[in-house]
Amino acid sequence: MITANNLVKTFTRNEKKSKKSEINAVDGISLSVNAGEIVGILGPNGAGKTTLLRMMSKLMKPTSGMVSIRINDEEITDDLEVKRHIGYLSNNTRLYGRLSARELLQMLGVLYGISEEDTQKRIAKISEILSMDSFLDNRIEKLSTGQTQRASIARCLVHDPQVYIFDEPTKGVDVGAKHDIFQLITDIAKAGKCVLYATSETAEILAITERTYVMYGGRVTAELKTADATE
Repeated sequence: MITANNLVKTFTRNEKKSKKSEINAVDGISLSVNAGEIVGILGPNGAGKTTLLRMMSKLMKPTSGMVSIRINDEEITDDLEVKRHIGYLSNNTRLYGRLSARELLQMLGVLYGISEEDTQKRIAKISEILSMDSFLDNRIEKLSTGQTQRASIARCLVHDPQVYIFDEPTKGVDVGAKHDIFQLITDIAKAGKCVLYATSETAEILAITERTYVMYGGRVTAELKTADATE
């Protein structure tokens, strides 16, 4: 389970004549995702979704509030250990262009302390799931937008985390790849993992999530179940 408790992120911006003001990009948000659950974050660009997800992935420190992760009923408090349990897909991930997708995943296997044999098995499985075989050994800088997005998602899977945080995971992909991604996310949840799925596309929320927090202006303006949204 991953839980956010009253998260706030305040940024300072410059106004005219050297004046400064503060703005809450995230303003007092609390939410939770249970094991086996796919929870959506729906909102337009600028709603604060990405800032919220960065705090929940421990890549950004909140101004106030806290994030907690429980694995097998035990709370993980060390930030480095927390990151080992999270697979985070940013909406603007930058990959090493001169590496192939396979080389990237092999490097991550080493960084996460996974044996070479297990890494190769995971790469083969991930490549099959995301239909990456045709470009797995191509340099990332030569890949199409959709292929790069699939490589980015693959990067989140190598260490088999318990919590997945996806920010616009279908951005730039075709219909076939979108179907593969939806199936992957469904299978992740069925395996007992937590999935937090952020998008600005209502149709995706209805297709993939069980319940959704609607964001606008840094706040949660509604919480609904998918069944409620489709009525």
